[in-house]
Amino acid sequence: MNTYTIDLSLRPTTFDLWHVCLAGTAALLALVLIVVLVSVLLGMRRCKSAVPTVAPIAPQPEVKIVEKIVEVEKIVQAPAPEPVILKEATPDAALQLLSLLQKEARFIDFIKEDVSAFSDAEIGAAARVVHQGCSKAVSEHFTLAPVSNDPEGNRVTLNKGFDAASFRLTGNIVGEAPFTGTLVHKGWQVTDLRLPKLTEGHNAKIVAPAEVEL
Repeated sequence: MNTYTIDLSLRPTTFDLWHVCLAGTAALLALVLIVVLVSVLLGMRRCKSAVPTVAPIAPQPEVKIVEKIVEVEKIVQAPAPEPVILKEATPDAALQLLSLLQKEARFIDFIKEDVSAFSDAEIGAAARVVHQGCSKAVSEHFTLAPVSNDPEGNRVTLNKGFDAASFRLTGNIVGEAPFTGTLVHKGWQVTDLRLPKLTEGHNAKIVAPAEVEL
């Protein structure tokens, strides 16, 4: 078996065409490698310059919407109380009634008499005559009915809005209606009125003319 020994320290003594081609190929490959490396480096630099620097975004403060409810107290001025209109009463009807009581019961004579000189029996007898005459005059010209139909002494309740002209409260009045109390008096109301007509020129102030016996 043949053995070949390679001596690396040997240098070529001749420079032929083969060696020229080999050296040119090596140089060309080295040049291509350098161009590729330069292209890669330039491309990386362009990519870095093309990417903009993004500044960090500061966190936005959280906005909370708070609904504030404001209570507005509306002050409503109370309506002014209606003025009380006082009706002027015509005196003729009152004078006419007084005249009827005098005519039927001698009412004015009785109350104008000084009864201090009479005994209780004499006053009682005169009062009976006056009572009978007044009852007759009132019954002929007025129809009366009780305001409350409950018996006197019963417990009654007056609800809110009751007619203050029909019921008069007495005693300890505290708070607002309803009120509960004892019916002390049933009251009276006129349901019909039949006063006689007055002639024109009649002087109603003369409730009892002076009497002259001939």
